[in-house]
Amino acid sequence: MTPQNALTPPQCYALVPCAGVGERAGASGPKQYREIAGRAVVAHTLAALARVPRLAGTLVVVAPDDRSFEAHASVPAAWLARVGGATRAASVLNGLRSLAERGAAPDDWVLVHDAARCLVQPEDIERLITACEGDAVGGLLALPVADTLKREREGRVAATVERRAMWQAQTPQMFRLGLLRQALAAAGDTVTDEASAIEALGHAPKLVPGALENFKLTWPADFALAERLLRTRP
Repeated sequence: MTPQNALTPPQCYALVPCAGVGERAGASGPKQYREIAGRAVVAHTLAALARVPRLAGTLVVVAPDDRSFEAHASVPAAWLARVGGATRAASVLNGLRSLAERGAAPDDWVLVHDAARCLVQPEDIERLITACEGDAVGGLLALPVADTLKREREGRVAATVERRAMWQAQTPQMFRLGLLRQALAAAGDTVTDEASAIEALGHAPKLVPGALENFKLTWPADFALAERLLRTRP
């Protein structure tokens, strides 16, 4: 990885994979385009990212045949790349290549954030940047697990899992562009988040406490909850 000039500090970019189909959400189309509180889910997400001054740019990765983004969530300040892949990992890796083509350097930071985490707050993102910008690896927003965990087998409890030292991963997840490209290329399509790929290279990402509201809209009930929370915000 080529170091950047000391007079040019690393930039921070956001990358939003937005090529999923949202099968578990029970919606008729991709969940990122479902409307809640007056706008599409991903539009709320991008609005939050736009309120983070330390982000030099935001790249949204959509599927090559996506014709819905502009109608539901066009944001002038965001870049759009129609390079989405069959998996999240593929979409992020293709997005990293697009960022590099736009001038992002290997030592620049990339904050990968789920399109369906539309309740993220700018101050949480700023806290992640502050915690990770001097770190050798990078890190992610996460929450310590509070509930008792059960392992299931055939619809019944097979075991109680020790929750101590267990954290629930959130996004954004913040890593150097060059390191993340290397990690995702080596890990393949099986990883479900960027930290897993970084871990597979032998690194230990930093855990930065997130917020309970920063949950990922996955199940039908999540949308009703997100609607209520968004409508209570100023």
